[in-house]
Amino acid sequence: MTLDMFRLDGRTALVTGGSRGLGLAMARGLARAGARVLLNGRDRARAEESARQLRDESLAAEALAFDVTDVAAVDGAFAALDARGVGVDILINNAGIQHRAPLLDFDLADWRRVIDGHLTSTFLVTQRAARRMAQRGRGKVVNICSLMSEVARPSIAPYAAAKGALKQLTRAMAVEFAPRNILVNGIGPGYMATDMNQALMDNPEFDAFVKKRTPLGRWGRPEELAGAALFLSSDASSFMTGQVIYIDGGVLASL
Repeated sequence: MTLDMFRLDGRTALVTGGSRGLGLAMARGLARAGARVLLNGRDRARAEESARQLRDESLAAEALAFDVTDVAAVDGAFAALDARGVGVDILINNAGIQHRAPLLDFDLADWRRVIDGHLTSTFLVTQRAARRMAQRGRGKVVNICSLMSEVARPSIAPYAAAKGALKQLTRAMAVEFAPRNILVNGIGPGYMATDMNQALMDNPEFDAFVKKRTPLGRWGRPEELAGAALFLSSDASSFMTGQVIYIDGGVLASL
């Protein structure tokens, strides 16, 4: 049956930045389709609590706390999985940070922190995961890009730069990994109601701008990414690689 193509039974998914917001919503969606999910985050207590919440829903979940920008931490995490005989079949690269400031005043350390948080981390974690996927002859990678992979706004230049580069990294990974049967795609969320955007949601002027600029007239909900994440993680997308699906309420389609 067609719906069977979306099942993830017997597969393990690592979701970076998976202890909250978009990452947790996508992890929940994959777990409901049968996957065991590994929730990554730097805050071990938060990751453990989120994993407990999923287990309370009778879903298979555990915490995997490490800093995705720290080479030694990434290597240590994968070594620990290897020692347990756990292979990552699906990788969702969702971790990231935001820092807003005028570009003329942007501090170099903050620039590097944002670039590393979104772009370098994806390189590090994907390289380690893909080496192991290649040995098994299959794998799925989903990079969380952004509306800002295509457009930009004042005060978030490094974020836009990182997300634009992540779109191209997704394509480069797809081309390089295709002979190993590792498929790499991306999801580009629009304006989503998350903790990261709470200050923007609480700003009446910006809230009104988002609702006016988005044809659907509202902020997106984190759980609205789960379907696309499941599609790209499952056999339903077995001939799709190097693409980015934008889930933005119609923003990019409108003037």
